[in-house]
Amino acid sequence: MVATTLLQNPAYLKIDLYCQGARLSPDLMVEQAGGRKILRTRAGLGSGLELVLPGDLWTNVPVTEDFAKVSPYEIGPSPSGDESDVEIRYDGEAVVTARLAPRPAWYDRKTSSGRPMTQIGTLQGTYLGIYPGKVCEFWSPSAKSNCHFCSVGLNLGVDDSREKTIRDILEVAHAAQEESKITYVDFNAGHADDFSYLDMLEPIVSKVKEETGLLIGLQAPPHPDLTRYDRLRNAGVNRVSFCFEIFDPQRFAEVCPGKAKTYGLRKYLEAVEYCASLGARGPSGEPWVTNGELIAGLEKPESTIAAIDWLTERGAVPTVCVFRPLRGTDYVHVPPPTTEQMIPVFRHLFEACARKNLPIGVAPNVHVSLVMLPEEGRFLSDDWGLKAAWQMKRAPKALAARWWLRSRTRRAKAQIAAR
Repeated sequence: MVATTLLQNPAYLKIDLYCQGARLSPDLMVEQAGGRKILRTRAGLGSGLELVLPGDLWTNVPVTEDFAKVSPYEIGPSPSGDESDVEIRYDGEAVVTARLAPRPAWYDRKTSSGRPMTQIGTLQGTYLGIYPGKVCEFWSPSAKSNCHFCSVGLNLGVDDSREKTIRDILEVAHAAQEESKITYVDFNAGHADDFSYLDMLEPIVSKVKEETGLLIGLQAPPHPDLTRYDRLRNAGVNRVSFCFEIFDPQRFAEVCPGKAKTYGLRKYLEAVEYCASLGARGPSGEPWVTNGELIAGLEKPESTIAAIDWLTERGAVPTVCVFRPLRGTDYVHVPPPTTEQMIPVFRHLFEACARKNLPIGVAPNVHVSLVMLPEEGRFLSDDWGLKAAWQMKRAPKALAARWWLRSRTRRAKAQIAAR
């Protein structure tokens, strides 16, 4: 019965794999079959196996964490004969055929400075993720107050380089644009005691924007001077995201002690409100989206749903990931949530965004493996009228976004060629 449900609903399968992980069959040679090496980068959520599920849902399946060792799922080679295909089995029964997310050729190259390109940036689904600069200072040994679920302080210097020059980043961005056909680059920065994270990020994102024309996103703690976000918007940044993770104030303080002490939940919410109030377009016509990042599974589902409502009512798009107890973290022994707990959250995520006519499922070729995107939650909704209305509104927006991005990237290439 479980296998039938999973076959019929790719969103259910994606969530169930997040919650239960999977074991890898001994005869599955991921890299030899053209798949991506399992890497621990950024905050650590991308520590699993990158797959593309039926319905074109990209996912990062937990396979290295302890809870995955007892999963009913096993992933092995597919009998189809195509080495990029894998078979997902549940209690030994074949459930569905998926495919390995393809490993690009640039993954095996180095930048001109000699650093492996995968230590500068990696693909998370179909977008390029980069953690520039030093480690989040909440990981400082002298005053350690990092978020208990996070592993970024364990990853930098291992699979993620501690030093990334603008030249390194540009080389990787160009390689990913040309070879992997990315349309979006996401930059992530942790806390800095002197609040210098935007000073560090601004010249990087401006240069990447100028040379590639790609959509640019930025995740960083809320800056004390909110007008800095006007500058980012004017410079062509397309997305700002605030990772407050937990909506319940008491639970927020327990899970994220450094964030609670330095900023407080209120500062995150004020930054979301301010950025969402700036509108959908920058002065040059660049699209502008505000995200609030949430972790489902570390507070009651009702609280996560309340956060989704709070965000969508203000015109911000929620981004929701499923808690994963990562190796080496403070919460390594905290169990992941159950799929049954997560279904109402992700169903509500789609329906709340669709009712507010927020720009979900519009950006061209942006598939995210680390989270269930709002539009992917449509597979969980029984509101057929809402889904039909959303599809009708989405189609012309998506077409316009493709044409706009194509024009923007061509202009950037022409400017480089003219130098």
